[in-house]
Amino acid sequence: MSKNNSSYLLFIALVSALGGLLFGYDWVVIGGAKPFYEVFFNITDAPSMQGWVMGSAILGCLLGVMVSGSMSDKYGRKPLMIVASILFTLAAVGTGCVNSINMFIVWRIIGGIGIGIASNLSPMYIAEIAPSESRGKFVSINQLTIVFGILAAQIVNMLLADPIVDGSIALDSWNVQWGWRYMFWAGAVPSVAFFALILIIPESPRWLASQYNYEKAKSIFTKIGGVQFASEQIEELKATATSVKETASYKMLFEGKMPKILLLGIVIAAFQQWCGINVVFNYAQEIFSAAGYGVSDILFNIVITGLTNLIFTYVGMLLVDKLGRRALMLFGAMGLACIYALLGICYYFAVTGASVLILVILAIACYAMTLAPVTWVVLSEIFPVKIRAMAMAVSTFSLWTACFVLTYTFPLLNTSLGAYGTFWLYGIICLLGYLFLRVYLTETKGKSLEQIEIELTKEKSLEQTELELTK
Repeated sequence: MSKNNSSYLLFIALVSALGGLLFGYDWVVIGGAKPFYEVFFNITDAPSMQGWVMGSAILGCLLGVMVSGSMSDKYGRKPLMIVASILFTLAAVGTGCVNSINMFIVWRIIGGIGIGIASNLSPMYIAEIAPSESRGKFVSINQLTIVFGILAAQIVNMLLADPIVDGSIALDSWNVQWGWRYMFWAGAVPSVAFFALILIIPESPRWLASQYNYEKAKSIFTKIGGVQFASEQIEELKATATSVKETASYKMLFEGKMPKILLLGIVIAAFQQWCGINVVFNYAQEIFSAAGYGVSDILFNIVITGLTNLIFTYVGMLLVDKLGRRALMLFGAMGLACIYALLGICYYFAVTGASVLILVILAIACYAMTLAPVTWVVLSEIFPVKIRAMAMAVSTFSLWTACFVLTYTFPLLNTSLGAYGTFWLYGIICLLGYLFLRVYLTETKGKSLEQIEIELTKEKSLEQTELELTK
């Protein structure tokens, strides 16, 4: 692939991945705003309401995923990403303008719909345009932009919040009256940029080919990788196409080998959330408070964790096409299980300060280079092109359902089990996830999407793969 082709591929991948950046920003900005809007809305002593406010965006995510699956298989990937960019912009402005907790939740749900659409389509779009030998790296760009958005939200939160001297947060302070509003409004800037840039990138050539528009698909592939690359991609797509043009429907998810492949996607997606790392970002205030840090220290430590997330996501990008998907997923599951065991011990014996911070950083580093990016790579690879968006939507729905359960239950678990019991519970889940991945996850490194489709949907290939894994 020539330099110009590589530059063009990188450009359209980065534009699509802006959906990931907005996903990350919108998802985490609420963590820094949390101490202030809770005072403003008078919910500091209402853990159930706190959980509902934090979890409301996830309901929007579920709605977004449900819409994006069938709609993008019918109308294409690009139109739905445009819709997501509009929703992100509206939510950023609307959330910062409200004066009632009910409207705050409404705008969080609207922003969540944008997250659901972007989280489903951005990695899938990139997988459908990237060459097989570097697909893992390019799909991981979406995760890199997610963590960049997380870091951006953390830095914005830290810069906008006035220093808290005595540890108290007064109702009439700038932080409570205005600070949290500006934190949300700042998200409108990348939202508008996403809308403008998404208009100029092409539709997914694999989606076009699934609609039998081979000429247009070939022209896009040619611009991405040259004439030979385009010819090879079109031939493989034709080899997996059905002889009869059939409209994609959800019933196709339950035909042949698809239920087994779909179950793999559902479990992997849910595990990425139930491994527990996202509570570090959403409930960083409570975690670091329990470790003995004040509010100002907490904001600084949150930025440190964000930098760790960014750096090790890049490490994961470098490794995913070299070590493979399966090895990284297994390392991540076992690594988190061990770290959570140590975190639980720290909280059990009331160890505070740097020890907890170091373990949190290790957990984020382990997650960032393994489960975080590789989950999206695997989900974008294992489903047939004809129903890829719908199958990935079901998996992503599983992910956000698991995320809702995780986010909503953390305050309750933290209260009933204590911090140590909660992290030990997450450690057990990670151990179970390791065992599942070891048995059922196959390697997709270096294979074209069409080759993966043929291997996974053919009875013989699937049985051979399982036999190899159980040896």
